[in-house]
Amino acid sequence: MGREIERKFLVTSDAWRALVKRTDTVRQGYLSSSGGITVRIRTVNDRKGLITIKSGGLAIERAEYEYDIPIGDARELLMRCPGRLIEKRRHFLDLTGGEWVVDEFAGRHAGLVLLEVELPSADSDIDLPDWLGEEVTGRAEYYNSTLAALPTGGEI
Repeated sequence: MGREIERKFLVTSDAWRALVKRTDTVRQGYLSSSGGITVRIRTVNDRKGLITIKSGGLAIERAEYEYDIPIGDARELLMRCPGRLIEKRRHFLDLTGGEWVVDEFAGRHAGLVLLEVELPSADSDIDLPDWLGEEVTGRAEYYNSTLAALPTGGEI
């Protein structure tokens, strides 16, 4: 079974920028998000398409199944997600203890900057950088599926 173990934090400064090793442009939309299950379509740099199915609600550890799909299919499926799209730049960081990414949101969520760290286990110890703010793990208002559903100008 696919698993995602992730913690999420607000970012309070630009100090993370010195740690960036790669940046991708991500567009994603949600075909379904109900009953604790989401079905997401994502394009990365408008060259790679992915479909992801997640379940598990608001826990730190959730089921996640992700598969490559043809970029043309991903673009077409994103068109079927009107009003349920988000755009962001995903920055991969050079930090140890997990996969660290900073998401800088664009469009109607411009100004929102979140860090996600994917961990090998739910009880993994990590050293948190001093540029992190409040932990928002498990807070539904910071889930991408929630952000995608907010109306234009919607506040979290």
